[in-house]
Amino acid sequence: MSDNTLTPRPSELDQARFVEQYGEIYEHSPWVAELAWQQGLGGKQDTPEGLAEAMGRVLTGASAERQLEVIRAHPDLAGKAAIAGELTDDSTREQAGAGLDQCTPEEMARFERLNAAYKEKFGFPFVMAVKGNDRHDILAAFETRLENDQAEERRTAVEQINRIARFRLQARLG
Repeated sequence: MSDNTLTPRPSELDQARFVEQYGEIYEHSPWVAELAWQQGLGGKQDTPEGLAEAMGRVLTGASAERQLEVIRAHPDLAGKAAIAGELTDDSTREQAGAGLDQCTPEEMARFERLNAAYKEKFGFPFVMAVKGNDRHDILAAFETRLENDQAEERRTAVEQINRIARFRLQARLG
């Protein structure tokens, strides 16, 4: 019977090993793992859920500038990086799982238009935890979130990134 404890336990790792194992949970942002480790890890963080909560607090508590760095590290959904095969392994799996690799030419054009409009309005890419959603759900969310103001959308993007991190930790370690 599993107690859902990670092996090796995150709380037992030194900082270098912890960052090596968990530094890419947040897209190209190992500083989130560094700060989570520095803030202290205990038995609660030895589960995917507990570790996701600790790492999520780091991002949520970060300055707006640091949050924007993490948001901007994410690729466009169904964007040029996906087409060129330049996504991280996690992003590739996540986008394929939502069927973004199966878009029709019309859907691709719609994604391109929405990505451009979103970036023009907010100055960062649209980020969504796509697990459990399909491309139609994602396109609908795109249009709804384009109505948000800047501060609300930054908060929403951070929430979505924390959901992505939780899903990644559960997939890798759960």
